[in-house]
Amino acid sequence: DGKKGEPNEEFNDYAGLGFRYPALAMMMTIFMLSLTGIPPLVGFTGKFYVFSAAVKAGYIWLAVIGVLNSVVSAYYYIRVVVTMYMQEGEKQVEPLSARPALATAIVAATVGTILVGVLPAKPMALARHSFASLEKPAQTASSAHKKEHAPTSTPTTGAAPAIPHH
Repeated sequence: DGKKGEPNEEFNDYAGLGFRYPALAMMMTIFMLSLTGIPPLVGFTGKFYVFSAAVKAGYIWLAVIGVLNSVVSAYYYIRVVVTMYMQEGEKQVEPLSARPALATAIVAATVGTILVGVLPAKPMALARHSFASLEKPAQTASSAHKKEHAPTSTPTTGAAPAIPHH
């Protein structure tokens, strides 16, 4: 439950993982490099879109702060990778073969991290479509509100709608 001292919470908990469990360490490396923002992984793609949007919106200072934070965070992400491959460790980890659902989830996340980074167009189009669908109910509600308060003609006379004076 996130309490200090639980397994795999300290950098040294990952020491030697690259030698004992090379496939698991490789996938962890991909995740760490993605979080760092290394192309062509999804982390780079996400940071590129976020920082580009900030610059386009005129928030250059915010993009600069984001890039600087990314540089600082790279130290911590790369430190995990260095620890996995450059330090000896004794800690044993339960093999992924003992937990097939977890193994499947980690492999799927790894594939997604690479594919969305290399081919971001379709996921971005899906995201745009999803956000556009969220806006439609709001537009429909505002359209209904406008229709309720729009001037109407008198049904008995067929006269043109009255023009409100402001």
